[in-house]
Amino acid sequence: MKEIADEIRTIVTNALGALSSMLPNEVSFKASPDKWSKKEMLGHLIDSAANNHHRFVRAGYNAAADFPPYSQNEWVRIQKYDEAEWTDLTLLWSAYNLHLCRIIESLHEKAFSSPCNIGKEEPVSLEFVIKDYLRHLRHHMAVILEGQG
Repeated sequence: MKEIADEIRTIVTNALGALSSMLPNEVSFKASPDKWSKKEMLGHLIDSAANNHHRFVRAGYNAAADFPPYSQNEWVRIQKYDEAEWTDLTLLWSAYNLHLCRIIESLHEKAFSSPCNIGKEEPVSLEFVIKDYLRHLRHHMAVILEGQG
């Protein structure tokens, strides 16, 4: 799992310069009312980090199978990421992800088979959750940084 933690660190390090150079109108722009702005997408990634933080730690002591579902649109709406300062969001996102890297690296190997609920009917292994977290992070960062998605 060290490779995944290293890749998350690389994503954070490589993205910070590009994120900090984005202009306010660029990060606030919404293609349509039902689409997220870049601010809201980064907020969603902060929420993803927060939810997965709990899963990673709880799986470390085999208590993540009953984790509540995550209603992403409600989280983004209630937290009003569109009104937040972009710099604050980028700093929180980067710090949270670096913290997750430390957790991933500190987990005992046995924890990776622990069941985790990620809003599906059946729990999946922590290993799956960690790999899926990286996939999700890559996807949204490509959209934020390159407009792909």
